[in-house]
Amino acid sequence: MYKVLIVEDHALIRFGLKTAFESKDFISDIYESANAEDAISLVQNHKVDAVIMDLGLPVMNGIDATKAIKSINKDIKIIILTSHNSEQDVIESIKSGANAYCSKDISPDKLADILLSVMDGAAWFDPKIANVVLNSVSNTSKIPNYMLDNNYNLTDREQEVLEYICEGLNNGEISKILDVSINTVKVHVSSIIQKLGVEDRTQVVVKALRNKQFKEKQL
Repeated sequence: MYKVLIVEDHALIRFGLKTAFESKDFISDIYESANAEDAISLVQNHKVDAVIMDLGLPVMNGIDATKAIKSINKDIKIIILTSHNSEQDVIESIKSGANAYCSKDISPDKLADILLSVMDGAAWFDPKIANVVLNSVSNTSKIPNYMLDNNYNLTDREQEVLEYICEGLNNGEISKILDVSINTVKVHVSSIIQKLGVEDRTQVVVKALRNKQFKEKQL
């Protein structure tokens, strides 16, 4: 049973989310806030397991609110819910510690499924938004160093494959660079996905980016 905080300045959206979540048997309590300041206060004074966070909040935006809440309790799961799909917003949200990033046109039932997945340790990003991340990292003028602070027990070769994945290379390109078969690369990629607890290589990139504030490579 999870306790969820909905942070949304539009009362109608907030009401709709609360109504949808009230029917879920895995949610015990639902808190509401129309702004980041009240949300932070709620987190300080109540046990909260997950936060549904609107990005476009007044005064303090959802990214700064996410950072503040994570500084209070890093174990709180935060799902960004927004209509903003700009590269800057996506990257900053990931770096702030968000566990999921969803478009506002998502169905309440799907959002509930994502909440369960995130509480189980997964990272989830809307496919349209994940493509923003991939487009960003595929730009060779700003390839980041994606080595994880937590290496998730990756082998040296898996970490090497991970970095190539984050640079946007496909299995064939990685196999040529490493001089191994494509099947060998696929085995490494599958192992990386399993160890990071994600569903596909796009979410590998997202989780790698979220786990380390990246710095520019010297090209």
